[in-house]
Amino acid sequence: MSFSRWFREIGWRHVVGVVALVFAAFPVLYVISASLNPLGTVASTGLIPTKVSLVNYQNLLSGTRGPFLRWYLNTIVICAVVATAQVFLSLLGAYAFSRFRFTGRRGGLLALLLIMMFPAILSMIAIYTMISQIGQVVPAFGLNTLAGYSLALMGGALGQVWLIKGTFDTIPRELDEAAIIDGCTHWQVFRIILLPTLKPIIATTFLLAFVAVISEFLLGSIILTDNSQKTLAVGLYGMLTGDRSNNLGIFAAGAVLTMAPVIALFQYLQRYIVGGSISGAVKG
Repeated sequence: MSFSRWFREIGWRHVVGVVALVFAAFPVLYVISASLNPLGTVASTGLIPTKVSLVNYQNLLSGTRGPFLRWYLNTIVICAVVATAQVFLSLLGAYAFSRFRFTGRRGGLLALLLIMMFPAILSMIAIYTMISQIGQVVPAFGLNTLAGYSLALMGGALGQVWLIKGTFDTIPRELDEAAIIDGCTHWQVFRIILLPTLKPIIATTFLLAFVAVISEFLLGSIILTDNSQKTLAVGLYGMLTGDRSNNLGIFAAGAVLTMAPVIALFQYLQRYIVGGSISGAVKG
């Protein structure tokens, strides 16, 4: 095969892949460079740092600019609880929409799709008012509490229903019918028969939910005002607004540390995603 033919059929894809990789890696490299820059200013930060120092990480972890470790713990707890609840409730909803036929099924699916199309900022005032009123009855779930913030994030608990339902629809109904004939209840069919086959989509949706929660800022900025109750996104932004020019290095160090749990979670869940895909291909 000549080079020109190879480039027309295959080579151009490598060029597009390299360009996309460079485009995606540029902001990440810039943030890492800024976190290692001891000066911590916008003007002195480049793609490749001229001086390398861990002073920004030391200042961040020491708590001199804010309780970073507290923000980190708050974020991990909220992400784990909310992501788990979202995936579990989406699994239940997807199972019902996929396996049962009932009045309002089509309308419910369309309503979920319509709700997902609206941007979250449109519901900020309503959610703030709702959490404020709930806090008057149950203070533990009110404003400026992690439980109240988690409750507000639960509004998107069924956001993964469409994605999981598509996977449910690919599983033959004969498995359900055979299990029911053997005496299984619907819960046993769901837990014992279907869930083991859904590991790839469960891992994917949990990762998506985790990333969405860890990067959420709008709700957190209006619900969490106490410094000890803030998440990473809210706390780091508040620290940056105090001095945008001299806090860039510390903010970048916080951003790098924020990426750590996401990368670790992806590396852990990757085996389930890849393993599920391979086993499905072998079975097919």
